[in-house]
Amino acid sequence: GPQPSISNSEGDLLFLLDSSGSVSYYEFSRVKEFMWDLVRPFTFGPKDVQTSIIHISTTPTMEFPFDRYLSSGTLQQAIRDTQQLMGDTNTGKALSYAKEKLFSDEAGARPDVPKVLVWVTDGFSTDDISEPMQLLKDMGVTVFIVSTGRGNYLELSAAASQPPEKHLHFVDVDDLPIITEELRDAIRDVIQANRLHAVDITSSSFRLMWPELLSQETGYYTIEYAPRGDVARKRTKQVSGAHTSLTLSNLAPETTYEVALIPESNIHYFPPQTTRVTTLAEEISPAQVLISESGPRSFHVSWAPTLESVMGYQILYGPLPGNSVKLLEVDGEHNSTVVENLAPNTTYLVTVTAIYRSGKEKSLSAKACTQEEGSKVRHLRFEDMGPNTLKASWDSADGKVLGYRVRCRRQTGPSSVISVSPQIHSVLLTDLASGTTNKVCVKPMYKNQAGKGLCRMVHMQPATEARGYKHRQRP
Repeated sequence: GPQPSISNSEGDLLFLLDSSGSVSYYEFSRVKEFMWDLVRPFTFGPKDVQTSIIHISTTPTMEFPFDRYLSSGTLQQAIRDTQQLMGDTNTGKALSYAKEKLFSDEAGARPDVPKVLVWVTDGFSTDDISEPMQLLKDMGVTVFIVSTGRGNYLELSAAASQPPEKHLHFVDVDDLPIITEELRDAIRDVIQANRLHAVDITSSSFRLMWPELLSQETGYYTIEYAPRGDVARKRTKQVSGAHTSLTLSNLAPETTYEVALIPESNIHYFPPQTTRVTTLAEEISPAQVLISESGPRSFHVSWAPTLESVMGYQILYGPLPGNSVKLLEVDGEHNSTVVENLAPNTTYLVTVTAIYRSGKEKSLSAKACTQEEGSKVRHLRFEDMGPNTLKASWDSADGKVLGYRVRCRRQTGPSSVISVSPQIHSVLLTDLASGTTNKVCVKPMYKNQAGKGLCRMVHMQPATEARGYKHRQRP
């Protein structure tokens, strides 16, 4: 439905879009819809919000710079027209590209406005992201991550801005609308213009941000803060006029602080700005429940964080819909278990409850889906189609297949991933160098997860020999 317009926001918003072959055409389309729904209420322009997109692929590519589409209609059409590039998932390269190119004058970025990065990912990257992501955060970029797969929680929570419960979301691609409003509000908190506000709120700290009112030469800022109603505990800090942010730490959890920013200018009078910030509760467990290694009759459940104050965990699980529930108990030193003896192709509700030594309990639920039995590609075959080219063919897998994913790992040259519709059971593999051995894998894709893949090694004869290939069975 119609969204109320959001004005008084000023910032550069960059989407890091997974455009690689590990994402299906359907998932890519759903992510584009999510991107537009997220930014639709904002006002766009050189004094408002600007948006850009970087594709994650073998080589990072800019879809359009920040200052190209400055109206709602033109931006919507540009997002709709964005095409998937395929290739590898080189997220680290895309992050380095964002630091060097996108958040720069040549890409239309503005030097004095907040910077926000929204990375939508299936949780997989072929290269390292930690160093380039930290460099972006060191530049003052606020990082939000939306994982539509089963990414590593600890890795992604370290990559996102803190705290992760505000900046990191795990959600199925079909459920992206569920988090749209919450994520939009968090972004708005960062780019809200012309006022003192807080970001990166934790149980013991938060970062204050304010518009640029002074300079190094024209004055300094005084920041006063105290718990609400407790003036006796007021503390004061001073920073130079060149600052537009300050992190306050060593704060009490679940406490509302009254904060005042007083610009001390030697040229003009600026009225003080005030805000109220409430710190978060102390860390609790479980804050995240992850499902992985799903098979026809089992899946792996893990949760984080693990705390010394937790005595043990109870895992309740049962099929949806239904009233049948079973219980597993795990001691407080472990953060995972395997749930077995399940029904194939079934959705389960899994609830992890932490039992604290104090007697308190904390629960968090997640959905888990078992695979269909027999969901495996059969009889992978190859046919010589000319120099450096093979045709890979296979028999269809069982069940309701949504498509197939074909991965070719070349001995020399880049790996490639091809996604095809369920009716197609063959693809052409090109650029296979003569004299090389290449690994080809075909995997069926189902609604809840991928099926079992079938892999074969293929040897291309040297150019001096008769044209053809040798097919090796995998041991």
